[in-house]
Amino acid sequence: MTSFQTSIWAKLRAFHLAAFLALGLVAAPLAVQAQGAFDAGWTLQPDASVLRFQSVKNETKVESSTFATFNGEISEDGLATINILLDSIDTKVDLRNVRMRFLLFETFQYPEAVITAQLDPEMLADLPQLRRKIVPLTYTLSLHGITQEATTEVAVTLITSDLVSVASSAPVSVATSLFDLDSGVAKLEEAASVSILPSATVSFDFIFSRTTRTAPLVAAAPVIAEPTKAAIEPQGNFDLAACKGRFEILSRTDNINFGSGSARLEPQSSFLLDSIADIVSRCPGLRIIVAGHTDSDGAASANQSLSERRAASVVSYLVSQGVGAGRITSVGYGEAQPLVPNDSAQNKKRNRRIEFAVADG
Repeated sequence: MTSFQTSIWAKLRAFHLAAFLALGLVAAPLAVQAQGAFDAGWTLQPDASVLRFQSVKNETKVESSTFATFNGEISEDGLATINILLDSIDTKVDLRNVRMRFLLFETFQYPEAVITAQLDPEMLADLPQLRRKIVPLTYTLSLHGITQEATTEVAVTLITSDLVSVASSAPVSVATSLFDLDSGVAKLEEAASVSILPSATVSFDFIFSRTTRTAPLVAAAPVIAEPTKAAIEPQGNFDLAACKGRFEILSRTDNINFGSGSARLEPQSSFLLDSIADIVSRCPGLRIIVAGHTDSDGAASANQSLSERRAASVVSYLVSQGVGAGRITSVGYGEAQPLVPNDSAQNKKRNRRIEFAVADG
């Protein structure tokens, strides 16, 4: 998410696209006439499947991204479920991925997108004869703490009696406002200095295989490797550029909160702070500075003290999570360094913040 061509945000709608994954579930029913559509259940084959979403920034620049990790199944009673690991967002740029995770999807609190659909076996009863069929599908998508229901059409293709493809019949448009992601989009726009369309299009081609079979009716399904349970996030320690880029992004999250006029961390702040502790641990040898800022309400001296105490509270939490006390220090700037004028409730909220920086290099 470096240049995070904020289009990234659009990718979020891509999430909706995730929903379409559920569509793939439909394919399973294709099975064989001789047995129930969902007998033994069906399993999504991620390594043979594709899930893409397209976003638009600065009005004309289209960018395509994917998710590296997703899995799903269709139970014997036709309940289809697909889980998408949002941390596996792949925009082909490391820091752009980080921006998508922390600023848009807020994966530290909402790690997955989940799609479910109850499938009707009668809908695909004639698939063995037709081999390919476009069918409507009603599904629910849970993303960013919000669940929405929608309907789309998918193309179901019977490859073998044990293997089916479920693909988008046309690009699907998704709006970020449906999942309370507009503020995340705004953060992406500000971080990358770009404009982003508040919608994205999703396309996919999912392959499902029958979970088990006692007697094949046609031919055995091709052997497909087990899905890789991995995200795009690099393993091991980060280099200096990666560390500095991550802390710049973390300073924009606006997810570290305190009680009014207090330095006591609110419980939900732990979601982000736990992720920050992990990142600090993967930046060995670097000293990290935690800076507190306030708005201009109240006396300047009181704001200075409050900013110092809040930054110190964050340091104390990170140390309690294993960060070496000698590697992280706190500082307060009170109301002296506002991001924007303190002339509205929204601007004051933005100025009340915690920032992170690398002291070395």
